[in-house]
Amino acid sequence: MKAGRGAIRRIAWVVGCLLTWIVTPPQAQPVTTLKVHHFLPPGSTTHAKLIVPWCAKIEAESSGRLKCQIFPSMQLGGTAPQLYDQVRDGVVDIVWTLPGYNAGRFPAMEVFELPFMISDAESASRAAWQFYEKHGRSEFREVRPLAVHVHDAGYLHTRERPVRTLDDFRGMKLRAPTRQTNKLLAALGASPVSMPVTALADAMNKGVLDGAVVPWEVVPAVKVHEVARFHTETDPNVPALYTAVFLLAMNPKTYDRLSPELKAVIDRNSGLELSTQAGRLWEQQKAPARKLAQDRGNTVIVVPAAELANWQRAAQPVLVDWVADMKRRQIDGDVLLADARALLARSAATRVAPSRDRPTQ
Repeated sequence: MKAGRGAIRRIAWVVGCLLTWIVTPPQAQPVTTLKVHHFLPPGSTTHAKLIVPWCAKIEAESSGRLKCQIFPSMQLGGTAPQLYDQVRDGVVDIVWTLPGYNAGRFPAMEVFELPFMISDAESASRAAWQFYEKHGRSEFREVRPLAVHVHDAGYLHTRERPVRTLDDFRGMKLRAPTRQTNKLLAALGASPVSMPVTALADAMNKGVLDGAVVPWEVVPAVKVHEVARFHTETDPNVPALYTAVFLLAMNPKTYDRLSPELKAVIDRNSGLELSTQAGRLWEQQKAPARKLAQDRGNTVIVVPAAELANWQRAAQPVLVDWVADMKRRQIDGDVLLADARALLARSAATRVAPSRDRPTQ
């Protein structure tokens, strides 16, 4: 009987173990939540159509092991110029920022912010990533770039006075995003003012500014079309007045802590194609933003190529000064400028239908 009871206990123990194994779920894989910080509002193209879908994609490809917690509009504190240091220092895991907010800190990548360089954001963003891989790695060595891109053609948006000719710049206080754009506006005769784009509409509304240079994509997000009456575009057959370089970057230690499988997910979703996609998204928002301004009865002006030739001549010292600045830093600016132009031309030539094509008004 004792042997029989012992056998029964052993059988019961085995059955209990089996039942425990069946009803207990397997060990869940750890989840890494990435804090993503940027300065634009949730309604912006970058937030809604670039960062949110990117986060959804890495979550799906990692089977839920990578997630994002996105903080737009500087919700985690600090200012837009501090975003680079936040990701460098590990305060956050990923940022999307404008390196040009840190004047002179990333001089080689500024080549894309020089006047009259790009034809469209998509091809220029492809060229910008290629340029970064060749010349910009040392500048961004403290972070892990996921994308380097530019915005669509920068235009003028003014309250009371339209800009049609070079003379119209005189005496105007205009906001600019980067030091090269500040130099451009000064060369054209305006008084440049530096401020974050999120403060732009309020400054224009109060008369602190006469206007600003921003791309169409930004206009709805910060409500520029509600305070500006005039919008000055440039002939689409002439390179854009200016653009600005943006950076989507990850903290290197955050990346290093990931498993090889999760690193592969990040790698597959960063680089040349993500950079190109970002530029394409900005291009696609130009027409809808322009329509919002036109629906309010605002005036859209297109400056012809003949007049833009005067602007280009006036802006030439900005390029000369940048090359000289590179020389002072013991960098061959002539080589960088020539290489950037070659990459831009090659990238633009491969596009089937440049998105700057549009009827003039």
